[in-house]
Amino acid sequence: MNIVRIQVPATTSNLGPGFDTLGIALSLRNEITVRRSERRGVRVVSPIAEEAREGATAMLTEAARLFFRRARTPSFGIYVSIAGEVPIARGLGSSVTARLGVIAGLNELTTAGLDRQALLNLVTSLEHHPDNAAPAIFGGFTAAGMLGPVVRCFRQSVPDLLSFVTLIPRFEISTEKARKLVPASFSKADTIHNLNRAALITAAFVSEDYGALPGLFDDKVHQPYREALIPSLSKVIRAGEKAGALGGWLSGSGSTIICLTLENADAVGRAMQRALPDSDVKILQAVNEGFTVLPTPHT
Repeated sequence: MNIVRIQVPATTSNLGPGFDTLGIALSLRNEITVRRSERRGVRVVSPIAEEAREGATAMLTEAARLFFRRARTPSFGIYVSIAGEVPIARGLGSSVTARLGVIAGLNELTTAGLDRQALLNLVTSLEHHPDNAAPAIFGGFTAAGMLGPVVRCFRQSVPDLLSFVTLIPRFEISTEKARKLVPASFSKADTIHNLNRAALITAAFVSEDYGALPGLFDDKVHQPYREALIPSLSKVIRAGEKAGALGGWLSGSGSTIICLTLENADAVGRAMQRALPDSDVKILQAVNEGFTVLPTPHT
């Protein structure tokens, strides 16, 4: 095999208080094509990463090198093409689609045969936290955390009756910049608050008791600080809730804001967009399948 195509879903992470832990796979997808090359190294030819070509090449070179080292398989050069629907620097896991696409592609092009748990450990090493990697690999709702070098992940399917009303502002947010705004320590009260809410959100998804979710997405450890980059954040979430949403959160480090609803998704989207007009709205569902290997012609 000389070429492989990998489809990876978008992800939303944190869900408010589940910082670096909770995530859900969503119905936007990127397709990553990985092809063997006679040239050494990684060459990125991506229609959606033209402006970040150098950064994308460095990121994917790091991913390829880590794969070859961990899989203990001889290295070779690759061409990588990324296309699809997941916007860059909007908090919907675009970097995970690229990293996972390359690693899963190399897993197919070699005889390494790593299972999904091994791929999760590997991608998390690159991402430094598993909240996006876990749903991108396994699909559905995931709660994941590090136990030493290994990621422990629990997964739950999410039904189509839940709509993720996704407001995508027309501006990017740097993950690095957003992380610098989060303090190094938190008060006991704020820590307890987030532990409580994250546990209750997880219990609601596992028990499929979605009516218990209102009031649980409020966060004390990252959203209040990141609101400096997205001043309309609270306003957008309140507008969505007033229109009938169960609650809302900043997706990843932003700039996307998501409200979860059981009904009136269109009305929720209109209300959110009125609060932040310079944006686009997509009504998404969760996807319960992680990345997939697509058919390719034999070359």
